[in-house]
Amino acid sequence: MSSKKVLAIVLAGGEGKRLMPLTLDRAKPAVPFGGIYRLIDFALSNIANSGYLRMVVLTQYKSHSLDKHIAQTWRMSSLLGNYVAPVPAQQRMGKHWFRGSADAIYQSLNLIHDEKPEYVVVVGADNVYRMDFSQMVDAHIESGKACTVAAIRQPVEQSDQFGVIETDPSDPTTIKAFVEKPTVTEGLADDPGSVLASMGNYVFTADALMEAVTRDAEDDDSKHDMGGDIVPYFVDQDSAGVYDFIHNVVPGSTDRDRDYWRDVGTLDAFYEAHMDLISIHPVFNLYNYDWPTYTGHRNEPPAKFVHAGPGRVGTAVDSLISPGVVISGAQVSNSVVSPGVRMNSWSSISDSVIMDDVSIGRHCQIHRAIIDKGVVVPPRTQIGLDVAKDRARGFVVTDSGITVIGKGTVLEP
Repeated sequence: MSSKKVLAIVLAGGEGKRLMPLTLDRAKPAVPFGGIYRLIDFALSNIANSGYLRMVVLTQYKSHSLDKHIAQTWRMSSLLGNYVAPVPAQQRMGKHWFRGSADAIYQSLNLIHDEKPEYVVVVGADNVYRMDFSQMVDAHIESGKACTVAAIRQPVEQSDQFGVIETDPSDPTTIKAFVEKPTVTEGLADDPGSVLASMGNYVFTADALMEAVTRDAEDDDSKHDMGGDIVPYFVDQDSAGVYDFIHNVVPGSTDRDRDYWRDVGTLDAFYEAHMDLISIHPVFNLYNYDWPTYTGHRNEPPAKFVHAGPGRVGTAVDSLISPGVVISGAQVSNSVVSPGVRMNSWSSISDSVIMDDVSIGRHCQIHRAIIDKGVVVPPRTQIGLDVAKDRARGFVVTDSGITVIGKGTVLEP
């Protein structure tokens, strides 16, 4: 692990429009995930496990629940000078919010000046993955470049969904071009079926980053975006390198999940990432104790399964069941159930994501649904069985047919 002085900046200002209605009341990084976590816990855990314990979280939209989660959960020892500090748009540079991810860092340059790091790790706050950033920092230092972009291999036919990194054939660690969502691009020399897609994680030499975002702020034609403007600036300087995620070795990872990374920016992707957690051999293994994902735990009693009478046995199979859940004569399969949920007799819940404190009445049928916090489902309600009927009731239904019910929705009996 590098002993260099590193500051980590987490970009957590995303509005998350494509995750509506889950982001109606909260910032995207604060959206619950995997039963007991929030999305931001994965980024912060990766940074902490990498040994970097000075973190700044730049927030913007609907940040209350995110700020509260960080304040209650992510407390470091001040004795050693460690901290996780949520920082809103400070408007130090004018009366406007962050105009983009690069502007967020520009408006927060005082944090870098105060900390005086040699290197700055910049990461997004809403992806699900494990990564040892110290290995990337070491590779960055060894390269001598000003900027290093983390990249994951993706199928070449999906290149129009990502920022694609094109490398120099003679030097595959140097970025030749950074192209946003190209329709046509070449595969890799060692893997023609794949391209390198940006993960939205970067390492910068601190002085070079400060100079670049300051220069960018003065450019009226810029969109002030890290991927769209800052990385191409360093590419033009021949000072941008790429770090291939396939080389990152996280303790406790398996061949099955070692290079797992999911951008859960859409409802369908959010749903699929949950399904990845509950396969028998998980595609993403939450039970890796060598590289734990940290979060704040509610003070909840153990989960409880009750009733052994005919036709109303409380069961759950192929599912994640959180503390405080009571499954009272209901049947749960292939689902993720968050703390404080109550499910009553003769109901069946399958292939679903149920968030905190949802109450499900008797004789309900719920299939392929995401139900946000605090929803009360009246007896004999059907959700996810008839997509047209769900749409007619005002629920959000995704392209793949997932029915989504927003936080605190009161359903008519």
